[in-house]
Parts: sequence; C-alpha cells; structure tokens
Amino acid sequence: MSILLEKRDETAFLTLDRPPLNVLDLSALRQLQAALDSLRADEAVDFLVIRGGGERAFSAGVDVKDHTRDKVPEMLEVVHGAIRTLLSLPQITIARVRGACLGGGCEIASSCDFILASEESFFATPEIQVGCYPPVALARFPSQIGYHRAVEMILTGRRIPAREAAAIGLINRALPAAGLDAAVQELLAELRGKSRAVLRLTLKGLRELTLKGFSERLARSEEIYLKELLQTDDVEEGVRAFLEKRKPAWRHR
Repeated sequence: MSILLEKRDETAFLTLDRPPLNVLDLSALRQLQAALDSLRADEAVDFLVIRGGGERAFSAGVDVKDHTRDKVPEMLEVVHGAIRTLLSLPQITIARVRGACLGGGCEIASSCDFILASEESFFATPEIQVGCYPPVALARFPSQIGYHRAVEMILTGRRIPAREAAAIGLINRALPAAGLDAAVQELLAELRGKSRAVLRLTLKGLRELTLKGFSERLARSEEIYLKELLQTDDVEEGVRAFLEKRKPAWRHR
C-alpha cells in the first residue's frame, strides 16, 4: 500500500508512503481517494493529518510518467478528485511537511486548512519545466498568496524555502525539524479544546466563502490543459526530456 491510514484520539493520520520522495502514481492517487472517502462519514474523526513517509519529502508530486498525452485525462481526474474531496471533508485538515513539497504534492498540502513545515522544507510547482502547468495552483494560488506570487511560482517553478512560504502566506509556520511533530500535537490539543460543533460550522463557512468560484476556475483550468496544452508539441517534449534526463528542445508550439 502506498497510502497508510491510522486513527487515534479523534485524529486520522494519513501517510503518503512511496519512498524515497513519495511520488504519487495513479495507483497511489486512487488509494488516496479511497482513504479520504472513508473519512467523510466517520463521526469519530475530527482531524486529519497528512504527512509524507520518511524525512526527504512530503511528496515530490505526481509521477511524470503519468503526464503523457494518453494518461493525462485519467491523471487529472484522479488527482483533482482527491483534492476536491479533501476540500469538502468535514474534518479540519493539517499538512505536516518535511522536505520537498512539489507539484501535485504542493497542491495537496495547500488544500489543507493548516500547513506546518520544517525549516528545511521547500515548496514549488515545477511543472513548467516539463512543458505543462499545475491546474489546481492555477485556479487557487492567486486567491491564496496573491496574483504576482502565484505567477512567480507557476511560471518559473522556483523553489520557495519554508520561511519564505510562511512569509507569503503559503503555509502557517516554519519550525525546526525536531519540533515539528510536537507543534502538530500542540495545534491538535488547542483545537480539541474548542466546541466540535462550532469548529465544524466555522470551517464550513470558511471553506464555502473562500472556495466560492473555485470549482468553475478548476474546471476551466482543466479545459485549457486538456483541449489546448495537450495539443502542443512541447508538452510531449518536456515530459520525454525529463524521462530521458536531458534538456528539452522546445519547439515553442
């Protein structure tokens, strides 16, 4: 299994467990969807903590092998389905990030209510390097971190260190690695001290108001990807060059 789910103290801990970098292939994404679906009606769970297995990465994103023209429709369906489910769960969600948080992994983390990261962590949407773009980030990052910061992340693929990510509002806190798990537990303890009913209704309001229009934006982002981006020569060249470990020879069309 690539996705591990355990529950204790009203909290579900979901681990992306594909060492060394927790890259998510189609099978892992389907497992992620199933795990999230199982939590939707679980009244015994109030919180969900998502983390990466090991110390090197939360997740380095969706497997580039699944970015080929023939696999992209299914890939977008499963990864976006999981993110849509994550955004609609009744539980408060916390991403516990250590190491690389890239591409689809960054989109998953950014879809959580809280993001706590170790100081050596870094965040990026590097899809532009392989001739494509991150559809969820395209639809959501401008409202999360502002248009110009979103443009910089998406169009350059630059890595954002954890402290900078906290400064621009991409994450909540950057913490020493040794204190990361304690910080997650402290946050959970603080939330457990609140009214469960009030937390859920407040979270419902926050999500509905901040996600207003997101579904339409994501659908349009997907449409451009599937109907226009996939028709270019460069989307195939970028993926091929990555898999062949060489610099892409862009044809600019």
